[in-house]
Amino acid sequence: MLRVVTWNIRTGGRDRAGPDRWDRLVRVVVAQRPDVLALQELRGFDDGGVADRFAGAVGLRAYLARSCFGQPVAVLVRPEWRVLAAGPVRRPFHHGAQRVTLATAAGPLTVLSTHLDPYRGWRRRIEAGWLAAAVRRSPGTLALLGGDLNTLEPDVDHTARIARLPAAYRRRHLRRDGRAETRAVARLYRAGLVDLFGRAGTGPPETAPTRHGGGVEFSGMRLDYLLGTTALAGLARDCRVVRGGDTEYASDHYPVAVDLDLTPA
Repeated sequence: MLRVVTWNIRTGGRDRAGPDRWDRLVRVVVAQRPDVLALQELRGFDDGGVADRFAGAVGLRAYLARSCFGQPVAVLVRPEWRVLAAGPVRRPFHHGAQRVTLATAAGPLTVLSTHLDPYRGWRRRIEAGWLAAAVRRSPGTLALLGGDLNTLEPDVDHTARIARLPAAYRRRHLRRDGRAETRAVARLYRAGLVDLFGRAGTGPPETAPTRHGGGVEFSGMRLDYLLGTTALAGLARDCRVVRGGDTEYASDHYPVAVDLDLTPA
């Protein structure tokens, strides 16, 4: 069984003011024991070997994509899983996208970690198109996209959720005609990706904010996703938002985990 976790860890676990959250982040990851960890909002991880130090603390290897406009993202992999290829998706994302392909007994599995534009829905829709193209170029039939898509899920009534937001943040989730901005995730669905939580999820799906990690720009929202190709979705055995304990303090987002019926090649 292969476990994948995606998590926005909020500014690399180090706030400009307030306590360092590094130890809490490490404890959460170690407790979940992911084979693959998609991380977002990695401020400072591209300086002085920080990414490698964090990866070493949780028993993984780090593959980092730097960002020209925002913060890096990464895919971290347990050493037992052989990496066939790794590199960033070379498009002008606000934050970035990192792609890693692993050898599994069922064929190559490509995992992408990404963090879409936090401010503009039209930009998120464009970035979703770049990701869909990256999935299409992946070898084989197994691909997984994990990350903070900053997008509400389609076909859900978000009226009350958006109304609870402070006015400064409300516009991030509204189209010009006043409808909820869900087009980035909808575009990924149209490209053939399947919501693994919808396929194998348990518990509530909302991922932000946590109880004590900040996040005034959230109002009980599902923004973090694990999406897979149809072939991969058939291998999903459990998908859940990880709550409680250190997750309530380590970040303003909860991690999302899925178990996949895959073994190393």
